[in-house]
Amino acid sequence: MSTDGDRYVLVLGCPDSTGIVARIAGFLGEIGAWIVEAAYHSDPDTGWFFTRQAVRADTLSLSVQELRDRFDREVVRHLGPGTSWHVTDTSVRKRAVLLVSKEGHCLGDLLGRAYRGELPADVLEVIGNHHDQEDFATRMGVPFRRISFGDDPQEAFAALADRVDALDPDVIVLAKFMRVLPPWLCERWAGRAINIHHSFLPSFVGARPYHRAYERGVKLIGATCHYVTADLDAGPIIEQDVIRVDHADSVADLVRQGRDIEKLVLARGLRWHLEDRVLVHGNKTVVFD
Repeated sequence: MSTDGDRYVLVLGCPDSTGIVARIAGFLGEIGAWIVEAAYHSDPDTGWFFTRQAVRADTLSLSVQELRDRFDREVVRHLGPGTSWHVTDTSVRKRAVLLVSKEGHCLGDLLGRAYRGELPADVLEVIGNHHDQEDFATRMGVPFRRISFGDDPQEAFAALADRVDALDPDVIVLAKFMRVLPPWLCERWAGRAINIHHSFLPSFVGARPYHRAYERGVKLIGATCHYVTADLDAGPIIEQDVIRVDHADSVADLVRQGRDIEKLVLARGLRWHLEDRVLVHGNKTVVFD
């Protein structure tokens, strides 16, 4: 049974035209939905319309699947070709898998948020290519699995894919995983794998961005949370932020300050993904934060 805190969340993108908002609002009104959030965006450059609607589940006599079926039949078929949509039930907890390497600042932040109930997901497992974070993960009550990438990286990626797919998560977080996923795995996890890059993309793509930023004499450093694609550090961007640095800062200072902004940006991006606030269209996103 749903409570007054449970929500059905509708997310939709379609070719823009007149009457879309009225059609959706009319449908929700007809079924007796109590709307608690409604966000819209019309993109004149692409001619595309986006919306996110959240309704109180306890105001409906429909199950989430009945809602999906009726919405598909009564609304979606009247929208344009290429319409993309889904409805989720917030009473069903999302599931996350975290991939790590040696660095633990992003992992520590996310597991701390999960422990305090601030992350709207259950962390099923932490998978690392080193043992460095095993003790911390297990102390936080999360299973840890190591997959070695020593002699045969392709075999390791196959083992990683099999393990993650067996867990069937809603999101795979590269929390400083420091490995480039092969194209076949990017395709398999498209729209579910998110990464934190220690740079304000598209600047300083790839490895050692803080060293390159220091050499360039930048006054701002940043971090970018983005979806993983086969194009290195070029997937749709979910969230970015920056922090000021100056000529007196060393590379170590940049790394230390960068870790703070990385944690914040990854936490925001992951939360928005879990709350169905991110709509991807091409290589861009609409984020209803």
